[in-house]
Amino acid sequence: MDDMKEPGRRRRGPLLITAGVLLVAAVSTVGALGLGGGGSDDAEAPGRGGRLVQVSRETLTDRTETDGQLGHGPEVPFPVKARGTITWLPASGTTARRGEQVLRIDDRPVVLLYGSLPMYRDLGLRQTADGAGGGSGSGAAESESESESESGAGAGADSGDGASSGTESGPAADGGGSSSGGPDSGQPASDARRRPVSLRGMDVKQFESNLSALGYSGFTVDDSYTELTAAAVERWQKDLGLPQTGTVDAGSVVYAPGAVRIAGTSARVGAEATGTPVTYTGTSRMVTVNAQATETRWAQRGTTVSVELPDGRAVPGTVASVSKDAAAPESDAGKDGGTAGGGDGGGDPAATVAVVIVFGDQASLGRLQSGPVTVRYAVKQRRNVLAVPVAALVALAEGGYGLEISGEGDGGTGDGASLDFVPVKTGLFAGGKVEVSGPRVREGMKVRVPE
Repeated sequence: MDDMKEPGRRRRGPLLITAGVLLVAAVSTVGALGLGGGGSDDAEAPGRGGRLVQVSRETLTDRTETDGQLGHGPEVPFPVKARGTITWLPASGTTARRGEQVLRIDDRPVVLLYGSLPMYRDLGLRQTADGAGGGSGSGAAESESESESESGAGAGADSGDGASSGTESGPAADGGGSSSGGPDSGQPASDARRRPVSLRGMDVKQFESNLSALGYSGFTVDDSYTELTAAAVERWQKDLGLPQTGTVDAGSVVYAPGAVRIAGTSARVGAEATGTPVTYTGTSRMVTVNAQATETRWAQRGTTVSVELPDGRAVPGTVASVSKDAAAPESDAGKDGGTAGGGDGGGDPAATVAVVIVFGDQASLGRLQSGPVTVRYAVKQRRNVLAVPVAALVALAEGGYGLEISGEGDGGTGDGASLDFVPVKTGLFAGGKVEVSGPRVREGMKVRVPE
């Protein structure tokens, strides 16, 4: 009899096991959907693995990044006006300061000075156009006056007797000699026209400011080039090994905003000094970013960014300027006989804008002079918000997101349950974390991050 009932027992075993599996699956589903509280043993149940983290209050910053190039900025050509044979050139990468030479032509230095005005004329004492013209006009007037006097004297002589004419001829001759421009009488007028007079202009003041900064004195820094200025120039020329003329040739000086770094040379020693044989950059290192023209909202003057250097270090930088002109990358220009993006027939998505980033602490860059860098900047920021790891979010059946929280410790729900699901509202996602808020969410509560 027992043997006959045995098969029935064997058949009921699989049925009970199957029912148990379905029950566990149903309980798990109810827990995941937030439909049940669960007991204290649920934290150890299969499939509920993970780790507990606390809801924290912090500042979330959404950052993005773009590529940039570390260097010294755009190259600028020196406007060299001197003509002759190049006899010396500086090495690339060297620094030139006020009073130093940037090249030599016919073995004479072309000196760097600081300023914004170009050297557009020779500076020196002049016989001004007014003085020369005034002298000529005065002489002409005097000549006309003298002619009229002589004509009157002649008329008087014709109408008078010879004695009268002869009597007047002596004084007239003397007077005429003094006013007619004779050798003795004409010399003072000639000397007045040739007397050196001052040259005036803002370029004079700019030059005198440099001369004074180089340590030469004895003159007043103003817009007037006087004999005192010329004397100081002669001392300067003597120190440079130049002829002491007191006049500054337009080709002997070049101006730049300040100290410069020699970027390169386009000529060689022995060649004719034509074109722009020397170019320069600023001495400070900076980063240039060719940002897409449609994504430059971050590029505002004064914006702080983080620059990751080729050696892996990150240093702070500041946006100094943003170009007003957009351009396509050189690598794309000219494709298919047109400009970049032209073949698509809809704008130019590759158009870029140059953004220059400067550094307040040049020493933070170390010895690096150039190389590719990564620029990171904040797109959006939320301060003093509650945040959890993004992986802690659980999709709820009724829609939206929730957090699986623990009732252990001070951060629990207070209803005696060790695990629960609470809905949350999400905000900013940044750095692997997400801003969360809700009536049941507070700082310090424990949140399960599923594995």
